[in-house]
Amino acid sequence: MKAEDVWQDIERVRNDAPLVHNITNYVVMNNTANALLAVGASPVMAHALDEVEEMVNIASALVVNIGTLSVPWIEAMFRAADAARERGIRIVFDPVGAGATKFRTETSREFLESFRPTVIRGNPSEIMALVKEGVLTKGVDSRHDSEAAVDAAVYLNREYGSVVSISGEVDRIVTDGRIIMIENGDPMMPRVTGLGCTASALTGAFVAVDGSPFEGAAAAMAVMGIAGEMAAGKSGGPGSFQVEFLDALYRIGEDDVRRRLKLAEA
Repeated sequence: MKAEDVWQDIERVRNDAPLVHNITNYVVMNNTANALLAVGASPVMAHALDEVEEMVNIASALVVNIGTLSVPWIEAMFRAADAARERGIRIVFDPVGAGATKFRTETSREFLESFRPTVIRGNPSEIMALVKEGVLTKGVDSRHDSEAAVDAAVYLNREYGSVVSISGEVDRIVTDGRIIMIENGDPMMPRVTGLGCTASALTGAFVAVDGSPFEGAAAAMAVMGIAGEMAAGKSGGPGSFQVEFLDALYRIGEDDVRRRLKLAEA
């Protein structure tokens, strides 16, 4: 996978404006909707039981994020995922905080068993908690680096057929014996809430337009990292970083991708 592949995916998102149906958390709805708009996609945030199945029917991808989990939302997530599976719509699952509580971990594992999502995207602790007992998550932050979660990702891919996208200082995207590593990003990014959730939302947009969910997921993480670097160069702290990050997603160009991309495949 090369810079031109990432750029082609950006152009596809901008040209196709895929509708990404997000069932996500209260903390990040505004951030992720704006990020999708900035990159060229079309967001919808809908979690009401009365409409999720109908909304999925007009979407290009479904993103399920369990950040502010509740029983009614679980039912909505499962209904939407069932409808997406019937229609062959790609599903991105973000197990926010898996490992922190039994409720989150069991819900995440049940979702995987039921729907085998196209992509599982999370931080290393969350990915490891899906397959291991005794891995604790510190809030929604990770106690581990992405390399430590590779074995868990390989297991999840083998068990469910899902591409696994692990965020970290080095992002790792795993499928079928292949691993793409992306070293783009900036230390400011973990200081801004919701950027992991934004990565999942963008993954929905990119897997909607790329024939390969593996390469689409990698392109999304590359765009996140490059935009983060561009934003950090203009911001003075976390507050201005959020604004600059949206602007970077909007204005990212082919030259930015070619100059900045740090991608390797194992």
